Amino acid sequence: MSNRVKFISTAAILAIVAASPVLADTSDKRIALSNNYAGNSWRQAMLESWDKVAGAAVADGVVAAADPFTTAENQATEQAAQIQNMILQGYDAIVVNAASPTSLNGAVKEACDAGITVVSFDGIVTEPCAWRIAVDFRQMGRDQVTYLAERYPDGGNLLEIRGLAGVFVDDEISAGIHEQVADTNFKIVGSVNGDWAQDVAQKAVAGILPSLPELVAVVTQGGDGYGAAQAIAATDRDMPTIIMGNRQDELAWWAEQKAANGYETTSLSIAPGVSTLAFWVAQQILDGQEVPKDLKVPFLTVEQDGLEAALETTPEGSVANVEYSLDDAKAVIEAAR
Repeated sequence: MSNRVKFISTAAILAIVAASPVLADTSDKRIALSNNYAGNSWRQAMLESWDKVAGAAVADGVVAAADPFTTAENQATEQAAQIQNMILQGYDAIVVNAASPTSLNGAVKEACDAGITVVSFDGIVTEPCAWRIAVDFRQMGRDQVTYLAERYPDGGNLLEIRGLAGVFVDDEISAGIHEQVADTNFKIVGSVNGDWAQDVAQKAVAGILPSLPELVAVVTQGGDGYGAAQAIAATDRDMPTIIMGNRQDELAWWAEQKAANGYETTSLSIAPGVSTLAFWVAQQILDGQEVPKDLKVPFLTVEQDGLEAALETTPEGSVANVEYSLDDAKAVIEAAR
């Protein structure tokens, strides 16, 4: 064996370093989650996913902190104050599920001006300095009507259950529903706000039902299908086709009806685990990666033949879910380039 030692010149070392991408170390970076609402199973699952994935990243030393905060009321002014407090606390990135697409823009701009990365998801913001992660909520509305048009080509009367008034998600899903209805034989004969919560939806539907004609279907936004079914079951009406939103109680009711009488529908929603994608996107931006400002993720759909499998993996009181890894986030980022 040769005893000769090969030496690499300083110039060669510098050339190798220069050719390699230099990324920031995020082990000392602190990320905060600003959430405006936690009053339904989707939001609870979203927070649980954040704690699981972001908490593991903290334990592994990927980041120094990943602290979640939820406002007491769904008020944009309160969330803006929350974000301003995060700025004062010196967080390096703020991940936001926003109460309004525009009302938080001032606080978001303040964060950006302070050198803080802002990533919005689900309820996104329109401030140009922020990143946005969303499904195509308008398409989600269209897809509901497309599914119903295939089932009922002659059309019929629809009841629309909306979400939280004034929130981007509610506006977009509703707009998609109305756009698609215009190209069909359906007619929206009533609309109520269910606030994405089963108890609110049940009360709202029960209140409007006496004034409505026969319904062929109910279009929804998630967190409202089971409540609608309960309200209608309490009457002598035939059960219409209710579009579901991936909540466990919706899937369980659907499975019971399917077994009893062959009830058919579909279920779709954004996965609560999108919060974990937003976490990893924020981490990647802090790590020096070039990330497009607008990222899209597919919504999670449960079809008739996949119902039992989805229900089996969805905990009671929760929502069908997908959580994202760092590699998943990199793939989403790459797909947007």
